[in-house]
Amino acid sequence: MMNVNTRGTYLTSKACIPYLKKSKIAHILNLSPPLNLNPVWFKQHCAYTIAKYGMSMCVLGMAEEFKGEIAVNALWPKTAIHTAAMDMLGGSGVESQCRKVDIIADAAYSIFKKPKSFTGNFIIDENILKEEGIKNFDIYAVKPGHPLIPDFFLDEQPDIITKKVEALGATLQLKEERPKPQTKPCSGAVEETFRIVKDSLSDDVVKATQAIYLFELSGEDGGTWFLDLKSKGGNVGYGEPSDQADVVMSMSTDDFVKMFSGKLKPTMAFMSGKLKIKGNMALAIKLEKLMNQMNARL
Repeated sequence: MMNVNTRGTYLTSKACIPYLKKSKIAHILNLSPPLNLNPVWFKQHCAYTIAKYGMSMCVLGMAEEFKGEIAVNALWPKTAIHTAAMDMLGGSGVESQCRKVDIIADAAYSIFKKPKSFTGNFIIDENILKEEGIKNFDIYAVKPGHPLIPDFFLDEQPDIITKKVEALGATLQLKEERPKPQTKPCSGAVEETFRIVKDSLSDDVVKATQAIYLFELSGEDGGTWFLDLKSKGGNVGYGEPSDQADVVMSMSTDDFVKMFSGKLKPTMAFMSGKLKIKGNMALAIKLEKLMNQMNARL
């Protein structure tokens, strides 16, 4: 993230600046947020925040350094945008809670039309388009009229944002899927979930995943559980796995059952702080695909 976001922005700008100085309409536009130092935007994803804020600091520094020569600004979406990253993190159905990339394209075009004197600004896509006279933002929604996931770093009350994000992930999933029987979040629910998981395992699943997951669950029916998708045929159990875990997930038993039954998306649980992950994030994402296959049985 540091290489792509902060270092990539700095070095790409450095390479292009000699050529941009020769242009009469030179612009650098970084996709980075306003600098909001509320600690809540750091606590769950410190490295990501540092990487994105590094891009924003490039805007501050370069806008001042090249004032009158190159316009340097930042653009950030008000809501989640439907991209490949959102599909990977949010899973099936997340697109209905997003806007299309078109809103970013139109906002960027509005910025590029402005003179070089328009520099050092942190612009929100919806705000600049309102200034352009756009009133109907449903045209940018993947599913017009559907509630949207708010983006990070913007809200004056960020705790409300994280709750709203979590609520969207849980509530909308329930509305859009066929009704499922309520899973009892009481003693035995976790054991029953692992039993169903074990019945769903196969050599193909193990071959496609190749990871060991450790679950540290708090609350009733909690404790340490594991899911071994490296050994032949796969295995689950209470306690520590025989080999070192690749991913450690910490959460409550209630949220664990909701997550495996499809009522709480792992991404939303992670973003709202209900799920803590240590280890290989790529392997953690692989687990979500397995959960999707099991939802009908849980």
